[in-house]
Amino acid sequence: MLKKLLLLSLLTTNVLVFAQKKPIHHFSSIGVCYGFGSEFNNRNYTFTNNFYKIQLNYQWFSTKNFEYDLVLQPEINFGTHQLLNLYFVEPHEANYEAKREAYTKLKDLHQYGLNIGFLMRKNILKNVNIFAMLSVAPMISDTDTERSPKGFTFSDVLTIGIAYKTPQLIVSVQPSIRHVSNGGLHDTNAGFNTRNIEFGVSVPFK
Repeated sequence: MLKKLLLLSLLTTNVLVFAQKKPIHHFSSIGVCYGFGSEFNNRNYTFTNNFYKIQLNYQWFSTKNFEYDLVLQPEINFGTHQLLNLYFVEPHEANYEAKREAYTKLKDLHQYGLNIGFLMRKNILKNVNIFAMLSVAPMISDTDTERSPKGFTFSDVLTIGIAYKTPQLIVSVQPSIRHVSNGGLHDTNAGFNTRNIEFGVSVPFK
């Protein structure tokens, strides 16, 4: 999935560069975001999370109908996870009985990452715009789970949203779909899939 998202981002970027009409090239806003979510319904595990981000937008260029930003988002994510289906840990795994006992307990985990995103925005009213963003984040997770060991992971996020902008403030609401896995760096790589809702407040630069 990570390779597909990176390829899509690269292809989209190349197309948009050729379609470029008006260079902008400046940092446009800085703000904070708060969000929360949970796993898609399944029988194997539960996962709920809430997260905080700092968001820095860099306006790249615009065309007749759209504006394009590069986005940086340092993030801390607080998750709660529990294995429901103990048979997800199979007998061929080393110490599988101990792992089943450990993983079926409710546990907290923290994830720290830096989202790097590409955002496309369209104004629909004078002060209102809609946007879509694709981001990829290298992350560090502090807890072992049956779906991904602790350590280095990746977070891929697809976001759509709506924002209201004034000269002093930008307020946004944005649902998202998030996939976290280690990109095949470990044998255990089922990862987590969550649906989230996020709220942001930013201050535009003058």
